[in-house]
Amino acid sequence: MSDWKYDVEDVGEDADDTPSDIFSEEEPLEPGSPSAENVLFVLLGALTVLFVFLHAIGVA
Repeated sequence: MSDWKYDVEDVGEDADDTPSDIFSEEEPLEPGSPSAENVLFVLLGALTVLFVFLHAIGVA
């Protein structure tokens, strides 16, 4: 057995359309709480985009 997670038969034109190990019904996704660092980066990104947009239309 190789060290690769997927074989050649699992990808490409001849691949099976139902990947059983990617979306498993045995392990449902559970919601989590965001960390402060993630929230900071999302807010920083949103403010940056807002500033660039306002600067482009001449308001800021």
